[in-house]
Amino acid sequence: MASDVVENAGPDLTRGVTLADFGDKPMLLGHVGDKPVLLARVGNDVLAVDAACTHYGAPLAKGIVAGDTVRCPWHHACFSLRTGEALRAPAFDSLSCWRVEREGDRIVVREPIAAAPQSAPATAEQPKDIVIIGGGAAGFACAEMLRRRGHRGRLTMLSEDADTPCDRPNLSKDYLAGNAPEEWIPLRPEEFYALNEIDLQLRASAARIDVAARTVTTADGRAFPFERLLLATGAEPVRLPIPGADRSHVFTLRSLADSRAIIERARAAKSAVVLGSGFIGLETAAALRERGLPVHVVSLDERPLERVLGPDLGDFVRALHEGHGVTFHMGTSLASIGPQAVALSNGTELSADLVIVGVGVRPRIALAEAAGIAVDHGVLVDEYLQTSVPGIYAAGDVARWRDPGSGRTSRVEHWVVAERHGQVVAGNMLGARERFLDVPFFWSAHYDVTIRYVGHAPSWDAIEIAGDIAARDCLVSYWKDGKRVAVASIGRDAQALECASELGNR
Repeated sequence: MASDVVENAGPDLTRGVTLADFGDKPMLLGHVGDKPVLLARVGNDVLAVDAACTHYGAPLAKGIVAGDTVRCPWHHACFSLRTGEALRAPAFDSLSCWRVEREGDRIVVREPIAAAPQSAPATAEQPKDIVIIGGGAAGFACAEMLRRRGHRGRLTMLSEDADTPCDRPNLSKDYLAGNAPEEWIPLRPEEFYALNEIDLQLRASAARIDVAARTVTTADGRAFPFERLLLATGAEPVRLPIPGADRSHVFTLRSLADSRAIIERARAAKSAVVLGSGFIGLETAAALRERGLPVHVVSLDERPLERVLGPDLGDFVRALHEGHGVTFHMGTSLASIGPQAVALSNGTELSADLVIVGVGVRPRIALAEAAGIAVDHGVLVDEYLQTSVPGIYAAGDVARWRDPGSGRTSRVEHWVVAERHGQVVAGNMLGARERFLDVPFFWSAHYDVTIRYVGHAPSWDAIEIAGDIAARDCLVSYWKDGKRVAVASIGRDAQALECASELGNR
């Protein structure tokens, strides 16, 4: 996760700069010794923080300043310029702040200053027992923020996975392609949970929620009491009733174990077929091509990603993959899967000793529904992410919440949304009463092209393209009822951030 922040970029801040050096920009990149440091103007103050995002090392100088925060250009993490705290996922580690002094008209940066103490809990009376069901993005983010906000009660995470919470977006990107080592994948090392007194129960399946008794019972009969509960059960891959779909060389991709299994099979495989032309299917196809495998993508759609990105970007993505050797079979599906080949519904037969099924996911609502919690194609939550049962919250892929931009209830399967859901729930469990107002965001990587998407547009009336898609320099806007509801960008990171602010300020 190396940063592309250039060491020793810009002026030596120990010698000082003037306000004129900023020009008309709110930020100035410089260095202290060999450490890149970012100066930012906030009102009459000039503040200094580390110049690289703590998530994947993005250059914060290419992001934007909003109020007294700086926002990352790559994955839209948000940091306080005054304290360095990572306020919004996907970053969790704080930036270092640096001491700034004025010497006449010069602004001089000295040394890093001690981190601000952790915020106190929102209420004096903390819940004694909090249980989180799920070890994904929302569950981890909630647990991490609870401890960061000073909660000291008993905190239990029940995860069905065998591995600690991991960086799931990487499972279909660099890790699957062989470009990222496994030590990058855990969100935190195992010792983090013990040090922060988070009782992380792996391979623990929640079987029943007793709303009246306020307990969660696991499949092996253990009972966990709660005063506050988070349902972060996520979603599970759709499995189609295709003859041969249960063969050992057929995979879905959701967990670290899934990605490991695909990698192991890919080492000896001669050809691969991916069913589905959505983000997971195409990212998987790209990763397998980087491993040198011939890859065929099979989809009922007319174009890849058309339902999310529209026809123009869909055609661009298809051409991009074809330029890297992927073969598409659109308007058809798998009729059967054999040991060395698949049969398509149009009669075509393709060699394949590795098959990935990536045709979407379904929210895991059975546990909530059995407990009498309101569901409707997801677990229904209010603006505070609380379910129909007081003290029980839902977050991530399973939650159906009201999107402030469109006013419609939505269930959005985005990693950053899930993490930010979890962070807001943590505060609300401690009495913050914070509405979830963040604009949805995701990114998708295809070879050397990254698409960033802000907002939510399940449908649109018009698409407006600024720039040149083929030149990989564009902002694509999606309009509904006369309002821009979402944008997709390539090569325009700061503009996408500005659009996120615009959509969020309505």
